[in-house]
Amino acid sequence: MAGAAPKARTAPARSRARPTPTPEAAVPQDQQAMATAYLRRILNAKVYDVAQETPLTPAKSLARRLGNTVLLKREDLQPVFSFKLRGAYNKMANLPPEAIKRGVICASAGNHAQGVALGAKRMGCRAVIVMPVTTPKVKVDAVAALGGEVVLHGESYSDAYGHAVELEKAQGLTFVHPFDDPDVIAGQGTIAMEILRQHQGPIEAVFCAIGGGGLISGVAAYIKAVRPEIKVIGVQTVDSDAMVRSVKAGERVTLSDVGLFADGTAVKLVGAETFKLASALVDDYVLVNTDAVCAAMKDIYQDTRSIVEPSGAMGVAGLKQYAQTHKLKGKALVAVTCGANMNFDRLRFVAERAEFGEEREALFAITIPEERGSFRRFCELVGPRNVTEFNYRISHADKAHVFVGVAIQKREEADKIERNFTKHGFACVNLTGDELAKEHVRHMVGGRSALAKDERVLRFEFPERPGALMRFLTAMDPGWNISLFHYRNQGADYGRILVGMQVPKRDQKALKTFLDTLGYPYVDETDNPVYRLFLG
Repeated sequence: MAGAAPKARTAPARSRARPTPTPEAAVPQDQQAMATAYLRRILNAKVYDVAQETPLTPAKSLARRLGNTVLLKREDLQPVFSFKLRGAYNKMANLPPEAIKRGVICASAGNHAQGVALGAKRMGCRAVIVMPVTTPKVKVDAVAALGGEVVLHGESYSDAYGHAVELEKAQGLTFVHPFDDPDVIAGQGTIAMEILRQHQGPIEAVFCAIGGGGLISGVAAYIKAVRPEIKVIGVQTVDSDAMVRSVKAGERVTLSDVGLFADGTAVKLVGAETFKLASALVDDYVLVNTDAVCAAMKDIYQDTRSIVEPSGAMGVAGLKQYAQTHKLKGKALVAVTCGANMNFDRLRFVAERAEFGEEREALFAITIPEERGSFRRFCELVGPRNVTEFNYRISHADKAHVFVGVAIQKREEADKIERNFTKHGFACVNLTGDELAKEHVRHMVGGRSALAKDERVLRFEFPERPGALMRFLTAMDPGWNISLFHYRNQGADYGRILVGMQVPKRDQKALKTFLDTLGYPYVDETDNPVYRLFLG
């Protein structure tokens, strides 16, 4: 990473005055009381034995593009490359001596685990860390290197949590929750204390990624107690939006499954305490997709030369989207870059999808008549634009389908290109937002098959571990035939698989039971036009 992190110290610099609180009337009285109660905890949090005061770095290139001041709170520069050690250590530092002597346990996708392991090493106590089997290897290795006893269990945080609770009781350990604990929340709140000390001028909004809600709860509690005019905006991915759904429903909602790309925020059920705080103190929420997160990772790299993990870039992705949606100009916007425990092998996928997140590539399926001059007319319509992808295979005697990628500057250009093709007699389907097209079809060579009767096409996320495929094949009805299979290694801890299965119509109910029992996230793509055009 570029630049050296600030040296650790035992307490924040006393020479810097804390921001003067603004009138409490800016926040409803009950909410103000809640924030004030946490303010005391945050001001007394014991984090600086292990944590550093991280810099608030200007993102100059992104700022120029957005027309706003963009500041990155660099929690990716902490000793364990994540903010999580703040809350973990504060919780442990407040435990009685007999609890420390027995040891601690936690469940974590990786970053909290490293915080607990580092805190336990500093305090000289045992630490058992239960992690989902989908946790990136870089995080597992980092926990082990800090002396943590790693136990791999389940495919999500919620699965690991259940097993950790069992071990806690069986071994007499003390559970250190990654987010749903007042001491943990207070430890994370010290981030906001540093932000407001480092930038005492006006701030429009602070953006935080949300998994279980510990980070945003601590940040919101401090800001609403001290500078309530500053907006606190939560950011979640569209496939792991438990907090957004819970706030909307007015009660905690459990997701049946979560997306795995941003593994650090893949939480099925938010905390009871964090739900209460977020519902009362967070101003707004932004949902972002994988492409937007990848583009934000690229933005952060271009401004800092640092590579953050997907969850670490979610704040920037939300900041960009919020600024554009609300047409903000000349405002100071802060995003917490909350983690950098990134598998290097995933960068290929990130670089590829960043182009979509930046809206620089559009994908189309074009039907071309098999007649003299039609291909030339097609090329003339593409014009001087850069072609990023071109796949062609004859499919009928009178027509052919072309899969083409075209460089664009703005998303609206994709719709304009689609209309132009249609206007000139070429049937066109805009595939720019189609996951099947982006993940699989653009990398496949093939065509239709008369043998693929009763074919159902399903897009899966398989956990990248031994036995995942065999489990799929073993559970599948032996009477069903696999007619298509495509796998492409993304360098992640899960595989993206496209499977064609020949399932008789009488077995549709059995297929649904098989998919539900299997438990792998999936999307039925049988009716997707890109499948019908190129494979069906």
